[in-house]
Amino acid sequence: MRKIILSMLLISSSCLAYSQALPTFQLGVKGGVNLSKFKTSNTFSSDNQAGYYAGLWARIGGAGIYLQPELYLSGKNTTLVNSAGQDNKVKFKSLDIPVLVGTKFGAAGFGLRLNTGPVISFNLDNEQNFGQAASAAFKGDFKDKAFAWQFGAGVDIGKLSADLRYETGLSKINSDGYPTTKLNLYTLGIGFRIF
Repeated sequence: MRKIILSMLLISSSCLAYSQALPTFQLGVKGGVNLSKFKTSNTFSSDNQAGYYAGLWARIGGAGIYLQPELYLSGKNTTLVNSAGQDNKVKFKSLDIPVLVGTKFGAAGFGLRLNTGPVISFNLDNEQNFGQAASAAFKGDFKDKAFAWQFGAGVDIGKLSADLRYETGLSKINSDGYPTTKLNLYTLGIGFRIF
């Protein structure tokens, strides 16, 4: 009897280890809020302002390592204030494509994740509203795309997930007019795994 139980335990642990090594595929939806802020030189100041994002994610991996490409429609809002006190409220709409590499710890429907990777953002629209003292000379000329890098952590409970991330701009988003303007974000999202 002892040999049978020992054999069953050995087979079970081998199957568990083998299943962890096999690649898996997951697909889900996610939405959340972001706080965006321009990182500029000393000419401008900027405050964190809330926006949104919503889209799809996929996760491919095994043995605790995964690749997670994502596709989101994002609204990012921030206000630039120059040294004269003039303000420009900028609202971006963009298509964001993060490609993250991560690791996952946990079992039985509960897991903690850490991930990092590049993001490319395609600027679909930017709306600029100037304060009373500001003029069109304060208008920014923003590029069609920008590159950034994300760092994040998440938790999975069954089919639900939550993620907290920081995104730092790698490329300038302005063509000219504003010196060295990059966009940094904090994001908080809730996701649902479809399969």
